[in-house]
Amino acid sequence: MERKLDETTVLVCDEAGALSIAGIMGGSETEVSGDTKNVLLEGASWNMINIRKTARAQNLPSEASYRYSRGVHPSMAERGVRRGLELMHTWGGGEVVAGLVDNYPLPPRTPVVEISAADVKRWLGIELPAKQIADLLTRLDFKVELSGEIIRATCPDTRLDIGEGVTGKADLIEEVARVYGYDNIPEIRLADVLPPQKGNPVLEKEERVRDLLVAFGLQEVISYRWSTPEKEARRIAPGAEADGKPYIKMLNPLSYDKAFLRHSVMSSVLDVAEHNSRIRERLSYFEIGPIFLQGEEAGLPDELRRLGIVMAGQRQPAGWQPADTSNMDFFDLKGVIEGLLNGLRLRGVRFEPAEAPSFHPGKCARVLVGEQQIGVFGELHPRVREQFDWSATLKGAVVAGEFDMDLLLQLVPPMYQTENLPTFPPVLEDLALVLDEAVPADKVEAFIRQTGGKLLSDVRLFDVFRSELIGAGKKSLAYSLTYQAPDRTLKDDEIKQLRNKIIKRLEHEVSAKLRS
Repeated sequence: MERKLDETTVLVCDEAGALSIAGIMGGSETEVSGDTKNVLLEGASWNMINIRKTARAQNLPSEASYRYSRGVHPSMAERGVRRGLELMHTWGGGEVVAGLVDNYPLPPRTPVVEISAADVKRWLGIELPAKQIADLLTRLDFKVELSGEIIRATCPDTRLDIGEGVTGKADLIEEVARVYGYDNIPEIRLADVLPPQKGNPVLEKEERVRDLLVAFGLQEVISYRWSTPEKEARRIAPGAEADGKPYIKMLNPLSYDKAFLRHSVMSSVLDVAEHNSRIRERLSYFEIGPIFLQGEEAGLPDELRRLGIVMAGQRQPAGWQPADTSNMDFFDLKGVIEGLLNGLRLRGVRFEPAEAPSFHPGKCARVLVGEQQIGVFGELHPRVREQFDWSATLKGAVVAGEFDMDLLLQLVPPMYQTENLPTFPPVLEDLALVLDEAVPADKVEAFIRQTGGKLLSDVRLFDVFRSELIGAGKKSLAYSLTYQAPDRTLKDDEIKQLRNKIIKRLEHEVSAKLRS
């Protein structure tokens, strides 16, 4: 078998050529068979990092590489050879030929570390006599010299993990704690006053987003930050334009499918949902993570935080009690977004029809807070859905969205005002309107709220009706209105006057008629 070696690979050779890949595997020239009569033993110490990298690059794990990649002290090479000769002579009947060739030009310096009982007390919080500390280290094969309160420890060759200087002191005190017993170290209350703690508002707001989404029944996923342009192109309908920015390729990718930094978190969540559609009837996932876009100037890419959401399948899993097992649609995701933004105490939220290459025409919306767009969501375009390998059991729409987390968290108010619980009873009233199909429901709701003022505490759309009875190109929207005053019980005349004012405003603004 031929192998391609790079310049970092170490070979053991003689005058005729290579005999083995050092510390990993011997060649055919060094094999031992049933006819072998003479054996030459080689003991060596190799650079453990080089052995580890070479074994991985050659995909050649072995007993030798397992040991050498973890480190073998040079002094162990001679001991290993002598032990091998002893076993072959004792149990194999071999004759040992006198002579040992040893090439040991640069012996490593054996770490010598000094600690004191005061160091142990300062690091561990316990008082141990210097003699007891020395005894503990002696039990671990350290050569210990005790001079008053100073313990000078020489490390055994087998302990390659012990450093020098400050690092070595920390390593040695850790060994003392380990042998003394962690359970024997008492808990000690801090004597000093804790300094003022600084919060992390951005992290706290992000955790609030997670808590709200989980409360709405979504599961958080964490996916790789890497993808490929081909995989991410599946989220865009064929023929539609992508973001136009180049993908950033990794210098040392784990594999080709993880060779590029991603442009979309929603694409990653779609991959998770696609995989899980084989084992789940309800898919409801979100992820908060970075995307990487190359800016105008050369250099490091812009790392932007995004929120991706994907929902599909049954609204509720079937159980022993009646449940709504119908499939989720556009309005389920819209409800989650409304609940999220309301839970973050954002004001001035509105939804507008939009077009995006990932979503179905007419079933896509953008979310605005004031005049700033924080995201787009909708039902996946049929041609986008075809590019994913969904389970045949997944019925209904797949709805998804991607949102700008950086902007969203900036808009979350640091403080908000609470309202006192009402002490006077509310008055509930339904209002059914007939208007053109093209008029958005949220526009109607905005006019109702503006006209109702402070006495209108809540507006809720509860029915949408279409029929030839109300005319072609028309629809009926039914709203539940809640009137309430903070300082008195409203009278019928006040409510009637306010209702008439709302109806006149809607007649003027959107040509709405009161449905009889």
